[in-house]
Amino acid sequence: MDKLKQICLNGYKSVRYDAELIRSSVDADPEVHRGKTIEFGDITVLLGANGAGKSNLVSFFKMLNFMTTGALQEYIGREGGSDCLLHYGRQVTPRMQAEIEFTATGRRTRYMMTLADAAPDTLIFTNEAVEFHQEGLPRPQEVVLGAGHRESRLKECADGGDRTCKVIYGMLAGCRTYQFHDTSPTANIRKAGYIEDADYLRADSGNLAAYLLAVKQAHREYYDRIVQTIRLAFPQFEDFVLEPSARNENYILLNWREKGRPGYLFGPHQLSDGTLRFMALATLFLQPVHKLPSVIIIDEPELGLHPYAVTVLASMVQSAGARCQVILSTQSTRLVDEFDLGQIVVVERNEQLNCTRCHRPDAKRLEDWIQRYTTSELWEKNVLGGRP
Repeated sequence: MDKLKQICLNGYKSVRYDAELIRSSVDADPEVHRGKTIEFGDITVLLGANGAGKSNLVSFFKMLNFMTTGALQEYIGREGGSDCLLHYGRQVTPRMQAEIEFTATGRRTRYMMTLADAAPDTLIFTNEAVEFHQEGLPRPQEVVLGAGHRESRLKECADGGDRTCKVIYGMLAGCRTYQFHDTSPTANIRKAGYIEDADYLRADSGNLAAYLLAVKQAHREYYDRIVQTIRLAFPQFEDFVLEPSARNENYILLNWREKGRPGYLFGPHQLSDGTLRFMALATLFLQPVHKLPSVIIIDEPELGLHPYAVTVLASMVQSAGARCQVILSTQSTRLVDEFDLGQIVVVERNEQLNCTRCHRPDAKRLEDWIQRYTTSELWEKNVLGGRP
């Protein structure tokens, strides 16, 4: 199975633009890419201070989500235009570049793009290409998708029959971002949703009730595991009551019952923010294996959770990491201690260059420290970096 190996960013948000960072130098001069390239494993935990750039890295994957659905211009507009996406604006950074690499045994696949500032306050492609290199072949196969277009031509090329584009499109589309922070009274997760909106769990879990019903009907063993896991963090929880609304059978609400109170029906408005987020997290990580995205990207999933719930969350992440890749950013020392040093990427702000830089801790250099301190203690002592 192809896995996300690394991403190199240049000029995106807090990542500084370097004119000498060109695609041909990726293998020839890796030093040029130091700090701009992130390597990924089955589980990758992004650590860093507030404002270091963790959320910016997560937002890049969100941009890919929009791009693969033909909505790049919508994403640019939502983010405030090109001036907000280019490092310190268009006057400082004329363009941004990205190279995404996937690998499997005996092969390597890359997607490359360059987006340049264009009127009125948007970005257009000045280069878009894919590359496939099979082990044993003298040179990679490259497909150039052109320049001057406002939306990615990758899907168009894939639908046209190009096998390399089809493969890389599927890989990029399989990288999905999630954020369950919005649990306000008006959040979608607390409202009635269309009962047929159940093909996949949405990025904000706004269709949680409909999706849970679909899992319950088609994959009861996975539904039961989700319910049992929720009980670990929310002991009084008995089960969901997933039935069409009496007022409109096309809609469903995230109703539930409490242990020992079978006659009283609770609604989503009677769930705390942390409990509601944990329900969404349990559904995301414990859903049927064939429904899992190839890469799950989630920003600060520990928000509002009790320390024990954070431990359960880490267990779910580790379990999902055996079946797909998981990338998460966190500020939680409790969550950090659940992962190995080799799973961590430190995100820091370089004050001299005013930009985001990333690095993996050197486990060999820290061998003596690891024997005496936990990962979070090393982080707090600034041995790993990643502090203000």
